[in-house]
Amino acid sequence: MNIRYVAPTRKKLHFIIPFLFWMVFLFNPLSFAWGEGVSPVILTFGDSLTAGFGVSDTQNYPSKLQGIISRSGYPHKVINGGVTGDTTAGGVRRINWLMKHNPKIVILELGANDGLRGLSLEEMESNLERIINVCTEGGAKILLAGMKIPPNYGEEYTVGFEKIYTRLAEKHQLALLPFFLEGVAGLREFTQPDGIHPLAPGYTIVAQTVFQYLEPLLKKKLTCLHCS
Repeated sequence: MNIRYVAPTRKKLHFIIPFLFWMVFLFNPLSFAWGEGVSPVILTFGDSLTAGFGVSDTQNYPSKLQGIISRSGYPHKVINGGVTGDTTAGGVRRINWLMKHNPKIVILELGANDGLRGLSLEEMESNLERIINVCTEGGAKILLAGMKIPPNYGEEYTVGFEKIYTRLAEKHQLALLPFFLEGVAGLREFTQPDGIHPLAPGYTIVAQTVFQYLEPLLKKKLTCLHCS
């Protein structure tokens, strides 16, 4: 018996190609985990360290974090919610508007400007807690980025400032990145002349550090869904 191969006509291909595309999409575990055709949002919420003061939009940490996330196979979209000079009080005023993006995860990086200006630590902690409550009530997981400041206002203020992040993380059971600028702060090869804001290579390190603490939150969603 002779068997002839008949190439599919162009008309048939119009049906076959979309069918194959949807089969791949439907059997992709990330599609099941995060919703059909919708990229879950990660909101990076902070001050100039998040906004990317002194570097281009492609060199700030949210942009570099997006690259790491995409290369790692996660479908998330990173939104840069950083504003240069922002304080925790400014964050309180902005967070409700940004939560309209319905983020699944919020990376909260605020407080440095409060500390550098010697603002009330009690108000700073209260403001951060208000932001945390808005995020959690909106269904978002939070990665809290801890900060450190120079001892300009004395040891008591400096130590009290750093303890705020640990205390809030424990109280609200949040993932905590102990120091946002780990491996970057104070190093000339990674920072701008002010010694605080990173250069592009510094933001690469920041993004890598953030991802180390972020990825467990990304995996947790998948694990929970596979267990159900």
